[in-house]
Amino acid sequence: MPNEPFPLAGGHGDPPLHEHGHAQAELVAARLRDEPIDAIYVTTLQRTHQTAAPLAAALGMTPIIEPDLREVFLGEWEGGLLRVKAAARDPLFDRILAEQRWEVIPGAEPAAAFEQRVLAGLRRIAGAHPDQVVAAVVHGGVIGQILASASGSRPFAFSGADNGSISEIVVGPPPPKVVRAANPETSHHELLVVRRFNDTAHLRATTR
Repeated sequence: MPNEPFPLAGGHGDPPLHEHGHAQAELVAARLRDEPIDAIYVTTLQRTHQTAAPLAAALGMTPIIEPDLREVFLGEWEGGLLRVKAAARDPLFDRILAEQRWEVIPGAEPAAAFEQRVLAGLRRIAGAHPDQVVAAVVHGGVIGQILASASGSRPFAFSGADNGSISEIVVGPPPPKVVRAANPETSHHELLVVRRFNDTAHLRATTR
């Protein structure tokens, strides 16, 4: 409920999956169970563990925790307050959208710091699994940040991925004459290619 705050884990809102989320997790597992997945990653927040559980069971894998892929820290709006402010069309929420920066919220994580840690987590996974396929169960803000970094888009261009959706990227070293992306922090370290965003074909039987 909007007036019920989420429990916190390390300062981050840490709600469990809704019953619809568990149904969606089963459909994600059914969609991906025949893919050549070499590892599954989750974050420090429980909803990623619960979402990954059906796929991990189907593949006989134990998910690996990557702390740097946890959701963006929302400062004074943690614990579910963001959804309340968004529903009320709080002027500060409108400013967040206009400026495309989470740190408009008092105490929230600066955009540059968020991008740096998310890319650090992504690089660790890519380094541990060269030429392999990895399923990373992460959060909407993290998906948006990775795809924005990969494409050089506006920061919030890929915000709003549906729960249980699948997005796909390829991570690799830049070719010798690669045209550098707009973000030098990204382009000097790896080539990120967006293959798909917000694929929900497997979720058509559920209420989203």
